[in-house]
Amino acid sequence: MLGIFIPAVQLANGAAADVRDRIQVNVFMKTNATKADVARVQARLQNDTPHVKSVVFVSKAKAYEEQKRLNPAAYGLLGKVNPLPDTFRVTPDDAKNGSAIVASLQKEGVSGKTTFVDSKIGSTKESKNEAGKIVKITGAVKLSLGLLGGLLVIASILLISNTIRLSLFARRREVEVMKLVGATDSFIRWPFVIEGLILGAMGGLVAIVLLGLAKLTILNQLEGIATLISRPDMIQFGPLIGLLVLSSVAVAAAGSGLSLRRFLRV
Repeated sequence: MLGIFIPAVQLANGAAADVRDRIQVNVFMKTNATKADVARVQARLQNDTPHVKSVVFVSKAKAYEEQKRLNPAAYGLLGKVNPLPDTFRVTPDDAKNGSAIVASLQKEGVSGKTTFVDSKIGSTKESKNEAGKIVKITGAVKLSLGLLGGLLVIASILLISNTIRLSLFARRREVEVMKLVGATDSFIRWPFVIEGLILGAMGGLVAIVLLGLAKLTILNQLEGIATLISRPDMIQFGPLIGLLVLSSVAVAAAGSGLSLRRFLRV
C-alpha cells in the first residue's frame, strides 16, 4: 500500500501544482481600444500592478484563430466578423494572489460603482474558480489516501503483533526452560524480534515484486501518454524500493515490540 500511496500523493501534488500554475487573470480590452491604449494598459500591468509574474498579450486576431480551432463550426458562421477583444493573460506570482490583481485594476467611481483604473479595460476574469475545484479534489484524494494508509499501517502492526504472540504461546515451555537455566530477558526476546523483522521483510519483498510487475505492465506503457507519471520530481523505482524495505522493517519492529511488551512475561 505504501508503494502505491507515495506515488499517488506525488501525482496529486503534481496535478495541484500544474493547476495552480495555470491560474491566470484575463484582462479584456474594449473592442474600440487602440494600439496606444493596449500599450498603456500593458505597461500598467507589468510595472504598476502588484503580484504579477508575467503578462502575455493576445491580440484579437490571435484569439479568434485559437477559438476557431476549438470550435470551427460556430466561428465559421461569423465569417470575417471578429467579436473578440484584445486580451492580456496575467499570471500571478502565487495562485492565491489572482484576486489581488483584479482588485488593483478596479476603483470606486464617483457614483459609488466599481470601475476600472483604465477606461479601456472592458472586463476581467479570474480562472481561480475552475482551478480551485481541481485543487480541492486532489486535496480530498490525498486525505483519503493518507487515512487509508494510516489504517493499513496500524492493521499491519497489529497483524505482526498477533503473529509474534502466537509464536510466544506456542513456545512458552521453551521460554520457561530458557529462563530457568539463566537466560536474560533480552536473550529471550531477540529471536522473536528477528522473526518479526523477517516477516516484515518478506511482506516488503512481496510488495516490491507486485509493484515491479505493475510498473512493467502498466506505468511504462503510460509514460508517453500521461505527463504526470513522467514528471521529473516523481520518486524513482529504486528509491521507492529502499523506502518500502525500511518501512516494512520499521512496521515489523513496531509490531514485535508491541507484542513482546504486552505478552512476554519473563
